[in-house]
Amino acid sequence: MRAHDEMYIDGAWRPAAGRDTIAVVNPADERVIARVPAGTAEDVDAAVRAARAAFPAWAATPPAERAARLTALADALAARKDTLAETITAELGSPLPLSQMVHAGVPVLVAASYAELAARYAFEERIGNSTVLLEPVGVVGAITPWNYPLHQIVAKVAPALAAGCTVVLKPAEDTPLTAQLFAEATEAAGLPPGVFNLVTGLGPVAGQALAEHEGVDLVSFTGSTAVGKRIGAIAGAAVKRVALELGGKSANVILPGADLAKAVNVGIANVMTNSGQTCSAWTRMLVDAERYDEAVELAANAVTKYVVGERVGPLVNGAQQARVRGYIARGVEEGARLIAGGPDAPLETGFYVSPTVFADVTPDMTIAQEEIFGPVVSILRYEDVDDALRIANDTVYGLAGAVWAADDEEAVAFARRMDTGQVDINGGRFNPLAPFGGYKQSGVGRELGPHGLAEYLQTKSLQF
Repeated sequence: MRAHDEMYIDGAWRPAAGRDTIAVVNPADERVIARVPAGTAEDVDAAVRAARAAFPAWAATPPAERAARLTALADALAARKDTLAETITAELGSPLPLSQMVHAGVPVLVAASYAELAARYAFEERIGNSTVLLEPVGVVGAITPWNYPLHQIVAKVAPALAAGCTVVLKPAEDTPLTAQLFAEATEAAGLPPGVFNLVTGLGPVAGQALAEHEGVDLVSFTGSTAVGKRIGAIAGAAVKRVALELGGKSANVILPGADLAKAVNVGIANVMTNSGQTCSAWTRMLVDAERYDEAVELAANAVTKYVVGERVGPLVNGAQQARVRGYIARGVEEGARLIAGGPDAPLETGFYVSPTVFADVTPDMTIAQEEIFGPVVSILRYEDVDDALRIANDTVYGLAGAVWAADDEEAVAFARRMDTGQVDINGGRFNPLAPFGGYKQSGVGRELGPHGLAEYLQTKSLQF
């Protein structure tokens, strides 16, 4: 597996300040496939200085020209789609078809959407006797996770560039090779030196240095709520803006009269995608008492389609595997009924976890409250619609969810009462232009579409 042993700073690959490296491990067979530099505060400082120097010219670049560079970036990503998919499969463990369609495919659409948006966005408007300007916030420190390594990079970098910001990216240490390929794509797209910079490294070292750096105007972070709180505290001390996309414990609410078989099957598929390593996964399935037993049987049958090593890949690393297996064991200890899967490792090699479904889960159980981040579904019983709403809203999270009903109007009425940032109605399709982000401890701010672009802009008014 090809890897750069340098950082991408100021338009060139340059040696890291230190000699330490990070091993990149294939989670399917546990082999080391590459090593990348472990960036230091010195590397971060060099990248931020490059971004700071490049900012005035890039901010002054006409939106149409920025849009052209984003179109070129989308084209460069499309040209590398096969290599990106193979790389993501190697360092994340995602089955290749998923890597091709979702991991490498969706980011091309998102990058192209920001090229189109940058070309037509109203960066200036008149309000009474004022001209209101929407200007780039400055240098963005982007810290991205490993679960959707390319999508999360594009969802931050593309709108930042469209807004006129410059960027320093610190990707997750488990999936840095995808980030290096992205850097190559920015180079091919003709971005001016310093507009995009890449520093690989560990979160507590490079990530913290980036969040703390006085030259960074906004920190955009996707990851755990615990780390998000830490970044929020760092940024708050400096009165620095943040965009935080954090954890989730989303409810899949199946109302009486809904197509139960479809709702259960789609719900199981939603959680098994990416081995359950999706912050917006519908990990809590809520079913009315009258049809509860039928739903449990349907779920038990549905999960058999997800074969370990084929449709379900490994978790990203050994620590994540141990964490998820620990949650499964905790569910059994607290009295949930295991109807599929379990805590035992299904294969001797690789960081795999069996697709697992629990029945008789109550809202107070650990597996119903905490984010597991693995292929684990909890099925909860509710008595009436108000009880379903109470259970759906009864967590510290509010990222996503789903509602199934006999008609869309009934589902929408329920969704309006949910404390969550995005709700799929009767199996609604993913929309790359719709705002994505959470309520409560699921985060601050939104990604994707015009709402995602707005995160990277600040407002100035001129009175006449």
